[in-house]
Amino acid sequence: MFIPSAKSKFSLISLLIISLMLFAWSNNSRVKQKQKYYKEKLAAAVLMEKAEKILKDYRIEQGIFIDEVNDPNKTGLIGEKYTQITTEEGKLESKLTSLNPNFAAVIVEFFKKTGLQQGDAVAVSYTGSFPALNIAVLSAAKILELDLVIISSPGASMFGATDPQFTWLDMENLLYREGIFPYRSVASSIGGGEDNGRGLSKQGRELLENSIHRNNIPLIKEDSLMASVEKKMEFFNTEKTKKIKLYVNVGGGLSSLGSSLNGELIETGYHKNIPVKNYHAKGTMILFAQKGIPIIHLENIAILAKENELLVAPVPLPKPGVGNVFIEDRYNITVAAISLMIMFILILTVILFDHKRQKFSEKDIIKTEENL
Repeated sequence: MFIPSAKSKFSLISLLIISLMLFAWSNNSRVKQKQKYYKEKLAAAVLMEKAEKILKDYRIEQGIFIDEVNDPNKTGLIGEKYTQITTEEGKLESKLTSLNPNFAAVIVEFFKKTGLQQGDAVAVSYTGSFPALNIAVLSAAKILELDLVIISSPGASMFGATDPQFTWLDMENLLYREGIFPYRSVASSIGGGEDNGRGLSKQGRELLENSIHRNNIPLIKEDSLMASVEKKMEFFNTEKTKKIKLYVNVGGGLSSLGSSLNGELIETGYHKNIPVKNYHAKGTMILFAQKGIPIIHLENIAILAKENELLVAPVPLPKPGVGNVFIEDRYNITVAAISLMIMFILILTVILFDHKRQKFSEKDIIKTEENL
């Protein structure tokens, strides 16, 4: 059996130093490489930035007060914490994070992962809680020329689209009129508890209904959550003759999730299949998933940002094209291969040299014993 001699210490230390030098060489030789679908991702991010600017300019023209403390990027997409149409709690940090236009690139990645092709139909469920993420989905869909079937509810969580006179449906309609997106909701419910505004004041419910009516969108108004879910499934199934290839949920709309607990059971992101669980109530997202339709669930923005290495609540907002979703640092394969080869040769040389020296030592010992 080969046992390294004491004299091999010098060789081992030399190998260690050389290996560290080669590692430093390989590490410093990393190259930046464009990710797959770079062109589409960049186009979607640029479009999202443009859409956000149009909304911001419109708000400024209307003389709307922008809270620069809660909306440091002055986007006009961060609403007040409490209004008559605020449906539930919401985190300001999440809303600020969602403003990053590069989220549109993340959605492109999800769409591509699904294997969608031009003209494919996608069912979409929006609330007013994350208007920027809604725009991210619209941007990615337009760049990939997808066909969307959107059902919204303008009720919004804290710091979302909580202005009763400028709800998510007003934003969507403005962007449609400006020719930014070819999409509009085919129907809308109020949102909130039971998807019919339970928990809101009577005036709050009326404000939401007015928002739906002034944007000329069919109102879904049922007595219970499950009845609303059933009605929305009818819209999704009858609006397009083509088969729905994907379902996208943005926010915590109960008619989509079925219950707020389901939103926690299903992680944010893309799912080809959802976990097999005893879901308390089944919203449209669960029903589509159980039909074998892949889903994209966008609710926990912190996780989505972390997984895609996007900044949390960035100020200022990053420009389109910034982030690992576009560019990835990769090791230079040539340098790595040369380093590996050098190390292999050096290790082999040390072993052979040391083994040979050990044989010489054994012969010396034998001769010494014979002389004695």
